[in-house]
Amino acid sequence: MIKKILISQPKPSTEKSPYFDIMRKHNVELEFRPFIRVESVTPREFRAQRINILDHTAVIFTSRHAIDNFFMLCQEMRIEIPEDLKYFCITETISHYIQKYVQYRKRKVFFGETGKMSDLLPLVLKHKNDKYFIPQSDVHSTEFTDMLDAKGISYTNGIMYRTVSTTISKEEVSNYDMLVFFSPSGIQSLLTNIPDFEQNETVIATFGPATAKSVSDAGLRLDLQAPTPEFPSITAALDAYLKEHNG
Repeated sequence: MIKKILISQPKPSTEKSPYFDIMRKHNVELEFRPFIRVESVTPREFRAQRINILDHTAVIFTSRHAIDNFFMLCQEMRIEIPEDLKYFCITETISHYIQKYVQYRKRKVFFGETGKMSDLLPLVLKHKNDKYFIPQSDVHSTEFTDMLDAKGISYTNGIMYRTVSTTISKEEVSNYDMLVFFSPSGIQSLLTNIPDFEQNETVIATFGPATAKSVSDAGLRLDLQAPTPEFPSITAALDAYLKEHNG
């Protein structure tokens, strides 16, 4: 029986979030507590990478953090972003987040349907002559860049932000029946805080293939994964899992 779930993300800002529907529908307690926090690199640190963003004709965004730090650093460095710059996003939801910084309708924006890196690749290949810039965290998967290398796509990785583990104790984690992770850094934070973590009956759920892989790489058991064709979101996957296991 799942009674208490830790969601390793900030609490949603609106009560309309599907998470609150899950709480009411299944009578479970959800607590929102990020396992990591994101810090932007400084303009000086970015310049030390010797990257000229204006040398690129397209940007690939894999998260909202990437979008935030890309636009904020460009502003701090007084880089005027060309209107014809193309944006490739891992999901439609992330693509809409660009509206926070630019007029969406005036931009060339492309996005994947499933949230998988392999789903974004065909869109990139349709624009194979572009030179891509990929804003990254200091800790990131090489899954997508390996695909780009295999296809001969020109790109540059740029570290624009870093992930830092937050503190959580073994006793605190043991209070939860399920842990939900959204990045490999979350798994890394868990094991940094609790090197002798034993999963036992604790259910581990993940969103994104890289996060799922990090669970397996850590020798842990993956009990629930999204997105899938049946469950495109983590909330849909949670709803189905609780319906089956809690009755």
